[in-house]
Amino acid sequence: MSVEYLKKAEKTAATDEDETRRIVADMLAEIETGGEEVARGYGEKLDGWNGDILVGPEAIEKAAAQVPQQLKDDLQFAYDRVRGFAEKQMASIREFETELSPGLWAGQKLIPMNTAGCYVPGGRYAHVASAIMSITTAKVAGVRNVVACSAPSQERGGVHPAILYTMNLCGADHILALGGVQGIAAMAFGLFSGNAANILVGPGNRFVAEAKRMLYGRVGIDLFAGPTEILVIADKDADPEIVAFDLVGQAEHGLDSPAWLVTTDRGLAEDVMARMPGLIAGLPEVQRDAAEAAWRDYGEVVLCDTDEEAAQVSDDYAPEHLEVQTANLDWYTDRLRNYGSLFVGEETTVAFGDKCSGTNHILPTKGAGHYTGGLSVHKFIKIVTTQRCTREANREVAAVTARVSRLEGHARTGDVRLAKYFPGINFDLTP
Repeated sequence: MSVEYLKKAEKTAATDEDETRRIVADMLAEIETGGEEVARGYGEKLDGWNGDILVGPEAIEKAAAQVPQQLKDDLQFAYDRVRGFAEKQMASIREFETELSPGLWAGQKLIPMNTAGCYVPGGRYAHVASAIMSITTAKVAGVRNVVACSAPSQERGGVHPAILYTMNLCGADHILALGGVQGIAAMAFGLFSGNAANILVGPGNRFVAEAKRMLYGRVGIDLFAGPTEILVIADKDADPEIVAFDLVGQAEHGLDSPAWLVTTDRGLAEDVMARMPGLIAGLPEVQRDAAEAAWRDYGEVVLCDTDEEAAQVSDDYAPEHLEVQTANLDWYTDRLRNYGSLFVGEETTVAFGDKCSGTNHILPTKGAGHYTGGLSVHKFIKIVTTQRCTREANREVAAVTARVSRLEGHARTGDVRLAKYFPGINFDLTP
């Protein structure tokens, strides 16, 4: 295998993790001990917000009045597609009961979680799509209580109006004007809403991601998440301008957002690298600074000899977003195994999935694509098993159980049933 790095990242996803963990651990401990008062204090300190934490109907109505009709229509477009896709996911799983052997029945039940906590980023950008992806999916799954939170600001008078409108559109039952670790903690501990989350979902910065990681076990989480990622597989037939724009489009999300290009063509690689500085320079200041740092510190360009090598490199990265811009799209679609969401051909792009095309944009990062997919209705549903057995079936099942249990334990629970249901019969229970 011949793989050459034309550009190698200076930093990795593990950079600065220790400091992040210390800060988050201290905050979670303080909020759990001090409750709503401490959470409110962090909101005032970090977001400058001293208003109501639990958002009421009047604030929601006021927010709706500030959202232009075109944006409302666009949000409805996105909501309809995300909901439609989630409904198809629900239709793909079902409850059942089957007779495995005469008189032995086993089944599967689908039980939605009682409460979901949905985090919606509201700092540099108004992440309205994240509200759609998380709240809508939870509601389609049948979650009884959906608690959503987002960072407020004094300047806006609370949660961003577009986020607040979208949360309400998607059916959030409780909305908290609280961001960051304090928002995650409030949902996990049931502060302000009185409903402690069974699962925490939604994207966020490294502090939000770490808070979810630390709380995992006490509550479920959608996935272990880090900064957003993109990997583009491209060959000589790809358009270097499209490839470069797509890489920059994700790098601008944050200072630590990796953008990777894997290609089988040196000319394309060099062309794309030459375009990156100019495209980054053309961004607004905040996005420019983020993309510049992200590309400098985390960007990589990998040159491979063959398609198989390119696919293997991609699978090793297990990127959050994976675009394929090659002549042999079907081959790559069949071959690739590890990714959060796949975008096939230059006609589609990460932004489509992130905003409105229907698939969920809450996706695995930092290599988690090796073992999990993104957020779906399945994350909000417990798939539990049931069984029932006739007395006659005990002749076989209890005897096998009794013999196996003489090696592992529990033997008497099988013995007692054989004695009760088949008195006088001498079963050979030697394992």
